Amino acid sequence: MLYQLHEMQRTFLNPLMQWAEASSKLFSNPVSPLAHTPFSQRIAAGYELLYRLGKDYEKPAFGIDTTTVDGKPVSIIEHATVTKPFCRLIHFRKDVREPLKQPTVLLVAPLSGHHSTLLRDTVRGLLPEHDVYITDWTDARMVPLSEGPFHLDDYIFYVQDFIRHLGPDVHVISVCQPTVPVLAAISLMATNNDPKLPKTMTMMGGPIDPRKSPTAVNNLATEKPFSWFENTVIYPVPPNYPGFGRKVYPGFLQHAGFIAMNPGRHAQSHREFYMHLVRGDDESAESHRKFYDEYNAVLDMPAEYYLDTIKTVFQEHRLPNGTWEVGGQLVRPQDIKTVALLTVEGELDDISGAGQTQAAHDLCSGIPADMQEDYVVPQAGHYGIFSGRRWRELVCPKITSFIRQHS
Repeated sequence: MLYQLHEMQRTFLNPLMQWAEASSKLFSNPVSPLAHTPFSQRIAAGYELLYRLGKDYEKPAFGIDTTTVDGKPVSIIEHATVTKPFCRLIHFRKDVREPLKQPTVLLVAPLSGHHSTLLRDTVRGLLPEHDVYITDWTDARMVPLSEGPFHLDDYIFYVQDFIRHLGPDVHVISVCQPTVPVLAAISLMATNNDPKLPKTMTMMGGPIDPRKSPTAVNNLATEKPFSWFENTVIYPVPPNYPGFGRKVYPGFLQHAGFIAMNPGRHAQSHREFYMHLVRGDDESAESHRKFYDEYNAVLDMPAEYYLDTIKTVFQEHRLPNGTWEVGGQLVRPQDIKTVALLTVEGELDDISGAGQTQAAHDLCSGIPADMQEDYVVPQAGHYGIFSGRRWRELVCPKITSFIRQHS
């Protein structure tokens, strides 16, 4: 009943949020007489803060319309090249007369609560020198029950299909959670001598071996028994969505978990947002809005996929233990011999601890040493390795150089 109760609460709160939004505009819009009354900025700021704390956050758009190639602006056309029930493969195509000779990149986004638009800055940084595709995972509550379940194995099969669709001259970049299924997908392709193997694979901040430098995220998965996850965080989708009856790990529960990891930091951020509004610091206030428009937009994960990940990745460590079977076939990273490997970790990452991603090098023992690189980003947290200044100035050039070297 928890999901249904949440939906009822949203229904009751919606009029209040609309009132708060309208009141904020009444006390801030220059054409409104109320905007010129004493303390109008503080009142408007209070109403907007109330509105943003209680509103529903829809999936944001990528909003990438242009990029720069060789110093010249180029328009970007975003469209889905492959559509599956649980994912779309989106291509950021450059609108040019003659095709550009740029490496093709498959950017595998996480299916771990947030939408793939969380990697907007990653896409924007790669676009000038690469032909970029990204996996856009579908909110499970929007997938009809008739489409069947979605397991961790299905994620792997999706990745393999996308690699074959773009390969063999494709470079795969996985961020956070997908490092594990991506490594499994490429391992299985190597074992089977698949002719569409990618040229390179870049693993960024992922739990290849979560036993190394375990974080709060890792500890939660190991401290609770598997039955706790089955009985506590899995709920059926209510009737007002296309996925009615599908069992999911709801986005609102995931969001509560995100906030609970650093409640003080989020509270301080909202206090600062209020003061920015009071002082008229529009630039800082807009920066807050953009961040939380993305951070607060969450999706439901298929229950089968989420539970498989808990058991396979975090509790039984099947990948580093060499016991993982997919479709009856053992996952053998040591069979990869021709795919260059780059691992990227943040020095201050509190989600995927130090060494968790680097573990891929030990597992991929068949890759020659001159085709393996590891990069630890100084002073970077988890999000800093794929978004923000350190991503743009340090990580993106490193990946670009690695891809060029092995193209």
